[in-house]
Amino acid sequence: MPTVQPKKNFHKTAIALACSAALLSPSVFGAPSSVEGRITDENNTVYFEGAKVQLKELKLTAVSDRDGTFRFNNIPEGVYTLSIEYIGASTIEREVTVVDGKITQQNYAISSSNSNMENVIVYGQRAGQAGAINRQKNASNLKSVVSADAIGQLPDQNAAEALQRLPGMLIKRDQGEGRFVSIRGIDPNLNNVSINGVNVPSPESGVRSVAMDVIPSELIQSLEVSKTVTPDMDASAVGGSIEVKSLSAFDREGKSYSFTAQGSYNEQTEDYSPKLSGSFSDTFALSSGYQLGVATAVSWFERTFGSHNAETDGGWANYELDDANTGNEVEIFGAEEVEQRHYQITRERLGAALNFDLHTSSADKYYLRTLYSQFSDDEYRQRNEYKFAKGNVDLNSVTNSSAQFVDADMDRDTKDRYEEQDILSFVVGGENQLNDWLIEYSAGYSKSTEREPDRVDASFSAKDLTLGYISSGPYPQLTQSAAAHQLSNFELDSVEYANNLTEDEEISVRIDLSKDFVFNNYNGEFKFGAKYQNRDKFSRVNLAVYDGGFNDVTAQAFGANSPDYGLGDFGPGLSQSAVHSYVMSNISQFEKNELDSSIDTAGQSYQSSEDILSAYAMITLDIEKWHIVTGLRYEGTTFETQGNKVELTVDDVNGDDTVNITPWLVDKDYNHILPSLNIRYDASDKLVARFALTQTIARPSFGNSAAYQIIETEVAQDDGVIETERKAEVGNPELNPYESNNVDFSIEYYPGHIGVLSAGLFYKDIDNFIIQQEVQDNGDWDGFDEVIQHVNGGSASLTGIELAWNKNFQSGLMLGANGTFIDADDKLPNQADTIANIIVGFENNHFSTRLSANYTSENYQFDDGDSAVYEDTHMQIDFSAKYYISQNMQVYFNAVNLTNEPYYLYHGQQNFNYQYEEYGSSFELGFTITSL
Repeated sequence: MPTVQPKKNFHKTAIALACSAALLSPSVFGAPSSVEGRITDENNTVYFEGAKVQLKELKLTAVSDRDGTFRFNNIPEGVYTLSIEYIGASTIEREVTVVDGKITQQNYAISSSNSNMENVIVYGQRAGQAGAINRQKNASNLKSVVSADAIGQLPDQNAAEALQRLPGMLIKRDQGEGRFVSIRGIDPNLNNVSINGVNVPSPESGVRSVAMDVIPSELIQSLEVSKTVTPDMDASAVGGSIEVKSLSAFDREGKSYSFTAQGSYNEQTEDYSPKLSGSFSDTFALSSGYQLGVATAVSWFERTFGSHNAETDGGWANYELDDANTGNEVEIFGAEEVEQRHYQITRERLGAALNFDLHTSSADKYYLRTLYSQFSDDEYRQRNEYKFAKGNVDLNSVTNSSAQFVDADMDRDTKDRYEEQDILSFVVGGENQLNDWLIEYSAGYSKSTEREPDRVDASFSAKDLTLGYISSGPYPQLTQSAAAHQLSNFELDSVEYANNLTEDEEISVRIDLSKDFVFNNYNGEFKFGAKYQNRDKFSRVNLAVYDGGFNDVTAQAFGANSPDYGLGDFGPGLSQSAVHSYVMSNISQFEKNELDSSIDTAGQSYQSSEDILSAYAMITLDIEKWHIVTGLRYEGTTFETQGNKVELTVDDVNGDDTVNITPWLVDKDYNHILPSLNIRYDASDKLVARFALTQTIARPSFGNSAAYQIIETEVAQDDGVIETERKAEVGNPELNPYESNNVDFSIEYYPGHIGVLSAGLFYKDIDNFIIQQEVQDNGDWDGFDEVIQHVNGGSASLTGIELAWNKNFQSGLMLGANGTFIDADDKLPNQADTIANIIVGFENNHFSTRLSANYTSENYQFDDGDSAVYEDTHMQIDFSAKYYISQNMQVYFNAVNLTNEPYYLYHGQQNFNYQYEEYGSSFELGFTITSL
């Protein structure tokens, strides 16, 4: 298809901003008086982020950065009291003397508030929790944090699973692994995800949501979830914003390293899987007096596992029949099709990060952050499709939960698919303190790719079988005659061969300028900036459909042992290698269905481009105990999409079938001005209240807004009358973005030692909610019998309460619980009423253990026919234990999904299956060596 060229109307502005920042030189400004410092442990090996630092006499407050540093600018000459507060450590106060025109610089060491346990805040689970709680407490907005230390104490394999432990976080699983992250139940497509400040494009076709299982947990220094936004943050965050930060050499002092080796076992498939990871960082003093930091990490994990699945497609509700035995009318759940699915999967993750930091002075810092992640999914699926026709039911077999059918059809098919996803992210930037102004700037590039090469789907069909089912439990019990398990009865019916590619690429530049000021003896900061983003996404489908030329080959030629299937009698299997080899050797002899191939290839391919120019201005003001952040953000969007109008005409009267393909190009512009207000009230050192009023948006998914139309016209003759039926499935490039008004209120109490007790109330009113509808009657589709399209469907709202309690006791006992309770409109999908976590653990200097339970209540997914489909309640229990052989070496054991919790979707009522899937429990044993 022709290539869509992205619009360039914002490029010159963005480049000018970036060049202006680069040309500014700190040497032309005089050095003001300042107070600088770094917060470390007593051995000067660990730096502490999130500490609250105050110059008491001036009522100035700062929060330490990830390298433990803080800075106060333009300080008058004099003697002041410097106070440092860090939860888990004793408060320290020091006297500092400021000399006019000089920089006062010093390291400040803090130690644990628990004298009975050394290094409580330096390493282990409590250290990670202490760091996260400090950053949460002193943040300007409502934020939750997961640190690298905390991730290391859990059996979480990727970023998605690490986030599920936080209040209000719900993950969507794929084959039992956490993949997409929902904040407060909002669709993952409506979140913003960034790595080191650069937005992450999605490797998957059609969506904006980032599958976070592609990011190994070992590459992560911390995860931050912002549930309210400030004006300097991207507004595309109806659910919230997730920031992934990778490691930096200045996270610790000097040389640091780690190495982990692990083996895991899946009880369902009885397979073993290896995992290796390592990291290294060091800082170097250059001859010029500069400091260079280099940090790198690599992670590799190959997991072999599988799942057992049963699904019901379609159906007719309230199917009434006369019971031949009693003469009474009975009602059953009439299934049109029931499937048995057996999956064999090998997933491999390879992740690497290489980061550079250059500090030319305490006020001038530069960085380069890179991250690469490759995720492959090698999946072989065998499926039995039991097809039931209402007219073929045996009335003598009918009960309220079972039926048997004669002359029924059955398919045995295979899906042989290798899928590879890549995420590559670069960001280069820096910051300079230029007299009164702090200037921060960055340029980023990220690219996500999904490849699906040489996919082969083969289907074998048999007719006139006796098949039945019993639907009294979470998955149907299928019955069949002996002929249904004889592979010689199944002839090769169709083959699909595909080579698909999706790419999503983004370039961004940003600049931020901030300056401190004093207003009526109150300290404040003025900040403004701009950002430009260009994003291009395409989905290129190359699908060939073959429906003949198979020379009557049957499934018997590819027979294999019956799969180990725990949900019923699967029958004989089909060999993956034999099917693939046969198709690739004979594909040139097959009969290609040109019509279906053209429709799928052209109809599912598109390319879209998006330019976003953002600008903001905000003020931060500290008035006694009040910390106020307010301002405006502007975001202007130019969107362009190109695809195809594909029209299939099936003319049974003249015996002529045709396909017409016409390119379709659409563009759309829209603008938003978005105010926000975040208020933090520090009632005391232990009690914090927050209030926020914000406006956010979420742009439509690329699939829903793509320019495509698939139109089917059937011309037939009935009793001499020619009838024409027209149906269509179409994209909607005119979709407007979601617009959300958000209200948040919370109270946080921080008792002694490491812990927090919090309660929050939130409300979201979302306009332009996007739903799928039949639109043939809207005036644009006269003469059509059915047209399916995503449209803006009015408004939706949700109200919720978040409760959380985490406490580390001096005895080493750790307790944690959080729950989110939501009341939402029915139209909101994936919206669970209750999300909860319970955690019990114990840790001392030699041993750490943790038992955790993650619970999600049933939630609405979508409508299928006349019935709503729900996801059943889900509670997964995990266990982890670690023994510290020394401070430098640990041995650990993890047990994942101890109770073999299944994934279950049902039609309307809980005993009517839609999808049931089991994964089994997994067990991991490994050891870690670190420099600490």
